[in-house]
Amino acid sequence: MEVFYYMVFGVMAAVVAGLELSKTNKDRINTSSSFNSFKNNYLVVFSIMMAGDWLQGPYVYYLYSTYGFGKGDIGQLFIAGFGSSMLFGTIVGSLADKQGRKRACVTYCIVYILSCITKHSPQYRVLMVGRILGGIATSLLFSAFESWLIAEHNKRNFDQQWLSLTFSKAVFLGNGLVAILSGLFGNLLVDTFSCGPVAPFDAAACILAIGMAIILTTWSENYGDPSDSKDLLTQFKVAAIAIASDEKIALLGAIQSLFEASMYTFVFLWTPALSPNDEEIPHGFVFATFMLASMLGSSLAARLMARSSLRVENYMQIVFLVSAASLLLPITTSVLVTPSKVKEEGLSLTCSIQLLGFCVFEACVGIFWPSIMKMRSQYIPEEARSTIMNFFRVPLNIFVCVVLYNVDAFPITIMFGMCSIFLFVASILQRRLMVISEKPKGEEWSPMKDRNSEVDPLTL
Repeated sequence: MEVFYYMVFGVMAAVVAGLELSKTNKDRINTSSSFNSFKNNYLVVFSIMMAGDWLQGPYVYYLYSTYGFGKGDIGQLFIAGFGSSMLFGTIVGSLADKQGRKRACVTYCIVYILSCITKHSPQYRVLMVGRILGGIATSLLFSAFESWLIAEHNKRNFDQQWLSLTFSKAVFLGNGLVAILSGLFGNLLVDTFSCGPVAPFDAAACILAIGMAIILTTWSENYGDPSDSKDLLTQFKVAAIAIASDEKIALLGAIQSLFEASMYTFVFLWTPALSPNDEEIPHGFVFATFMLASMLGSSLAARLMARSSLRVENYMQIVFLVSAASLLLPITTSVLVTPSKVKEEGLSLTCSIQLLGFCVFEACVGIFWPSIMKMRSQYIPEEARSTIMNFFRVPLNIFVCVVLYNVDAFPITIMFGMCSIFLFVASILQRRLMVISEKPKGEEWSPMKDRNSEVDPLTL
């Protein structure tokens, strides 16, 4: 393997370790022992849930291909997963607000375990059912757990700033360390022990069952709006009105959709970008490097959010601009250096530069997650939190389905350019969010009150 890969991985690991070990009192938030117990319990559960997700990711496509399905059939299965998340996500989000977030988290475990079980069947229809179940589970993973955390944090009257600590640690562990360890464990099962491509899914099911047991025995229930007077359609209307009547919520949803659309598109693009002529690249090692970069970003986010004088709305503008610039590198390098049409033995200079740029983008992803979680906790109303969060994912899932369906229709540089534009627009919207969030509270909520007076009958 190229020495360059080892160098990038080593430097990244050293920087992450240095950031974590060099934290001073200014970079830390003083908390209580009761909060630490609460935080550690959540981090254990969330890390287990993410392990169940990460174990499956690298082997989904591989498993389908071993069953003899072609690229077109596999693409339809992936579209079904994102389409399921789009169609059913808002429904399960509303049910989580009404029926309970703990119950929704348990449902996530059950649904994802069932999805794992379907991987044992080579039948296309059974695999399609598994993808639909996986899409529903994904919606719950990215809404129910965060909603439970915020509601429980507030119910216990913990300091609001302490939430940022939990968010940054959750991303550092769940989207970083756990992802790396899950990838290594999956590789051990499939390659070293030769357990077959279904083994990671069986391991994921067992891990999810353990996490479900912890939730059932240690978590208390909380709700968004447990009122029996509101049916599902009314909850949708309330969530839609909240988005339409509060510019901050609408901006936050647009920002999240733009960034996540770019992020998911990047997942499909980084492999052909680094191996334009089908060169052999160490996918697992590159993935681990990206996860280290994400850990670096979440560590930086923890330092930034520990400073009460620095607002998330301010620094996220810069993060979006940096991420936009990093995804422009494939276009820039193709203009400055004529792309080779010959398969090369090692990593070219162009691909080396792109790899560094992609690591910068992943670091921005690491900053994005805890920061967007923090902003969601501030702006999204508690009574419809899960519903609104899943509303935000609707345009994202539509976009990803379109990209998957047309992934071969556009040159890779066009796709990267589109992502960069999305991120630049996100920085503009973030600027607008910063401006309106600084307005006096009375001025900020006056239009909201006017609209609320028009929609009161919905709650009758």
